[in-house]
Amino acid sequence: MLHQGFTTQHRLIGRFAAWAVCFLEIVYGIALVLGLFSLKSSQDPIGDPLFSILELLIILIAPLMVISMVAVHAYAVPDVKVYSLTALVLMILLTGITSSVHFTILTVSHQIQDAGFTGMPLFFSFKWPSVAYALDILAWDWFFALSMLFAAPVFRRGGLERTVRILMIVSGVLSLAGSIGVPLENMQVRLIGVLGYVGVTPVVFLLLGMVFDRVYHQDSL
Repeated sequence: MLHQGFTTQHRLIGRFAAWAVCFLEIVYGIALVLGLFSLKSSQDPIGDPLFSILELLIILIAPLMVISMVAVHAYAVPDVKVYSLTALVLMILLTGITSSVHFTILTVSHQIQDAGFTGMPLFFSFKWPSVAYALDILAWDWFFALSMLFAAPVFRRGGLERTVRILMIVSGVLSLAGSIGVPLENMQVRLIGVLGYVGVTPVVFLLLGMVFDRVYHQDSL
């Protein structure tokens, strides 16, 4: 067996998590498009209830991505486990940062705003510049991008794995490119990153679940 450390439990939980990420990312993408089309100006933030739905979806998606990367690390052959472990650590960092940011915004930002805290937009708004926005860019345009790029070398056998590898690289590069909006002070440029972690990612995790399922059965023959 090529993937000796890839057990039935890894296959089941990895497949579930990967496909759950795919489904929730599609829902997130639909809600995001609806929210963007509802704006009178591209500079305006997305309002409720779509904004709260987006926040909740991110909190659900992030830990599922970590679980998927745990399965990727178990699936990786020994000579590429350094890449899969790095990808897992980077995804954990992403999850810690983005979950903290979005849970805080979802639960206490409105109360702080109602209390009349004048500096609230500088900390909790998703209008640049703000602390929350900067942390979110760090999470998705940096840690997520690097996680995808480090996970890509794990997949190198057969057409399906090569497709996963290519799409992971595309997702990582696009997400990384979104960070260019920070030095340019132009958050419209960050939409390039959104294509990486919202546009391409559902396909990556859909195929990832298929890899987990198919290769396990192949190795069992």
